[in-house]
Amino acid sequence: MTYNHENKLIVIPDKEIENLMDKLEISKEEAIETWLMDNDLLEDEEADEMTAKAKANKTGADAAKGHRKTNTKPKTVKISDEKKELFSMFWDFLQEKFAENAQIVKENKEFSVTIGEKKFKIDLVEHRPPKKKP
Repeated sequence: MTYNHENKLIVIPDKEIENLMDKLEISKEEAIETWLMDNDLLEDEEADEMTAKAKANKTGADAAKGHRKTNTKPKTVKISDEKKELFSMFWDFLQEKFAENAQIVKENKEFSVTIGEKKFKIDLVEHRPPKKKP
């Protein structure tokens, strides 16, 4: 369908007009007006007013950005004696075999070793026992 809007010929797909008429149960003229508003060819005062109110109230996608958790406690990591002992044993072995090519990246957690041109990372992870099902 060709529609003359402000001395411009606009091609509006017939299926979209029919779809608007059917879904919204409106007349053909109202469907054309709705299509023009949806495609920013016609001003929708009501929508503009609602948008201005929403911006003033800061509602929408940006509203959640301002919210932050308060009073967050610092995370405390509990390291078992077995893990400390195992870490120490690994470190002694790496120092003995690779000397200055071995480094502690994170205490009680991670090592790095360089052998020739290659770098390796060793991550020591202690798994918790599974929770008992009631």
